[in-house]
Amino acid sequence: MGRTQKGEEENEQWGCVCDGSIRIYNFMACEAASSKKLHSQSLRAGPKEYDLKKTKHLISLDGAKERLHLFKANLLEEGSFDSIVEGCVGVFHTASPFFLAVTDPQNDDLKKTKHLISLDGAKERLHLFKANLLEEGFLQSQIQRMWAELIDPAVKGTLNVLGSCAKTSSVKRVVVTSSMAAAVYSRNPKTPDVVVDETWFTDVDFCRVFQLWYVVSKTLAEDAAWKFAKEKAIDIVTINPTVVIGPLLQPTLNTSAGAILNLINGSRTFPNASFGWVHVKDVAEAHIKASEIPSASGRYCLAERVVHYSEFVKILKELYPDLQVPKK
Repeated sequence: MGRTQKGEEENEQWGCVCDGSIRIYNFMACEAASSKKLHSQSLRAGPKEYDLKKTKHLISLDGAKERLHLFKANLLEEGSFDSIVEGCVGVFHTASPFFLAVTDPQNDDLKKTKHLISLDGAKERLHLFKANLLEEGFLQSQIQRMWAELIDPAVKGTLNVLGSCAKTSSVKRVVVTSSMAAAVYSRNPKTPDVVVDETWFTDVDFCRVFQLWYVVSKTLAEDAAWKFAKEKAIDIVTINPTVVIGPLLQPTLNTSAGAILNLINGSRTFPNASFGWVHVKDVAEAHIKASEIPSASGRYCLAERVVHYSEFVKILKELYPDLQVPKK
């Protein structure tokens, strides 16, 4: 978690970001440590686990020793962030699980499912599970699993962070990282002449039909944030980025970066799909501006442009001619 709080020095303020394991936060921490963007502010971060392997890249940042403090926190534990946000001026809630897991129904034997996984759009729209026709309640158990892994952490985590903020009078604004996933998925036509803006909201019932659980999680989490903020009179701003790409500071690969890796790791085809894309540094700066500019309000959609995978592959080939990328 990152926060802005008055520290021991008279003019110093703290900023609190939740959570320190994700890429957007990493670049916010980088800016804070170097004092390039977060003016007169330092950051406190609450990673899911205070694991040195996961935070070493943050601790080694220039200025981190003086301006960056890490704390252990649990998104699903009510009150876990109380002591961290106490005295803070601004809080950035960036934590939410993002993954598109595929479970092989044949005990990791890809021979029987490889043709399915390689279908256009399979990564985004196809989930494979091991099932037993004679096992009662299997489908319900899978829905419950996705709810526990994606939706509960997103919604409950958001409410727990906001709940902690509501307990202290020092917090002036909370910036919540939402997603364009919470805006674009509905029955509304999205032809080239249609402009998607901050007034759009995803249709949760529509997403449930297609089992788009990540989309459901982001939509329900943002909706819960707005309702809670209204009830508790908390000033919040949401940042709704498209697919976030760019350099990695952390040593692990996240889902959005994995989408790029899949194009260069020997895949023969690319998805027949278009997505909005935005650079991670732009997203980090948008969070900072949303916190620092008094007039900022509502939702902010972030997209550099919308690109079909075919164009993305072409760009990769132009930048890195030696890479083997799919041709169709």
